[in-house]
Amino acid sequence: MVRDLVGTPSVSSTQSQFDQSNNDVIHLLANWLEPLGFHIEIIPIKGKPGKSNLIARFGKGSEGLVLSGHSDTVPFDEHLWQSDPFSMSEQDDKWHGLGSCDMKSFFAIAIEAAIPLLQESFKRPLIIMATADEESSMSGAKQLIRKNVADASFAIIGEPTDLKPITGHKGIMMLNLRIEGTSGHSSDPALGNNAIEGMHRAITELMTYRDELGTTHQDLRFDVSVPTMNFGCIHGGDNPNRICDHAELAFDLRNLPSMDMSDFSGALEDRVARVIEDQGFTCRLEPLFAPVPAFDNEDSVLAKQISALTGSRPGSVAFGTEAPFLMDLDLDTVVIGPGSINQAHQPNEYLPLAQIDPAIDLLRNLIGSHCT
Repeated sequence: MVRDLVGTPSVSSTQSQFDQSNNDVIHLLANWLEPLGFHIEIIPIKGKPGKSNLIARFGKGSEGLVLSGHSDTVPFDEHLWQSDPFSMSEQDDKWHGLGSCDMKSFFAIAIEAAIPLLQESFKRPLIIMATADEESSMSGAKQLIRKNVADASFAIIGEPTDLKPITGHKGIMMLNLRIEGTSGHSSDPALGNNAIEGMHRAITELMTYRDELGTTHQDLRFDVSVPTMNFGCIHGGDNPNRICDHAELAFDLRNLPSMDMSDFSGALEDRVARVIEDQGFTCRLEPLFAPVPAFDNEDSVLAKQISALTGSRPGSVAFGTEAPFLMDLDLDTVVIGPGSINQAHQPNEYLPLAQIDPAIDLLRNLIGSHCT
């Protein structure tokens, strides 16, 4: 199953030249699950041709268990891989391949965990769910409604956490800042207004704001206990002898669960505008996509159960997941899965074989206790 999943491309990207459909992965999972007795529902994503969510349900009742994952992967740099990203290979007790760790293998592990229990009487339903576009817009998770999981109360998201339960993560917003100046011949600075110099002022102000956030907001549950701001890419100008008329900066801000994301965009734009407008520049700040909220489920009943099974205390991570959207569906949600986030989004991505059997055992135990 892992070999077939890795071998089925489903890259999602905000850049159209890299973006692909996930439907082949969805139908692959459906073709495995339906013969096992799962009721299959494939839900197209509105406004996203070729993208779908899968909801596969076994058993009836209420207060069931959801095993959820995303069916897409990030883009890749093929020349940096030592093997074919779409052909799973085994080396040094690891399975290498795009999505092996993040997170196609989780579906195979979930199915393997469920199979021996499917002959038993299910008192509550098991739902295996696969979403679209987690690595780009999270449009799949955002489209889910309570009706999709009306008979469930608990959810596992199988992101790579080295099989440690996660009950909190930071939120993330990605923004694009555009500074407009005036072009002109570089021999006379008075002929224009250099947008790169305006961007320099803007970045200085953003760094000041970042430092202020670090002193006023802290959460010691996180290894990086303060909000972060990363300047990811910057573009401006076209020639050394021409005054630059516009510059753009794409950056992200990762907030703590205690922070209200709605406050940021306005504050950021106001501060940038204040330091550049008296110099004759204009600015525009726009989100690259809708923000992903922070996740905080510290009082989770499910996490306490998993902690007792694994011996690992619930923790927090900096990376984002679909957990906030499942929490909005009234699901007690825990993020836990095999593999390390350090291998995700990397060339030669891999899943350690040593974590596969423990992952199967954990999910089988949870399915048994919650469903049978």
